[in-house]
Amino acid sequence: MWYAIEGYDGEDVLARRAQARPAHLARLHALRDAGRLLVAGPCPAIDAEDPGPAGFSGSIVIAEFDSLADARAWADADPYVDAGVYARVEVRPFRQVLP
Repeated sequence: MWYAIEGYDGEDVLARRAQARPAHLARLHALRDAGRLLVAGPCPAIDAEDPGPAGFSGSIVIAEFDSLADARAWADADPYVDAGVYARVEVRPFRQVLP
């Protein structure tokens, strides 16, 4: 089943985000390579493709896991969590309708 994982950035975390990004992307690449990633990306904090120093308000990942517990465990192990980038993470089931 698909699960939506939403990480919400804390305050002043842009430097920590940049430092943890390679490890964060490696995990996403592993999901993609296994055919389990629908979409992933950050949410700019301002209405701009490149938010510059404004940074990001968080990230969204929609990926396939065997259970909600597995999706939560994967989310809890995210390098952005370990680095203190995310102030909170929400995980919930997702059902793709389109496309």
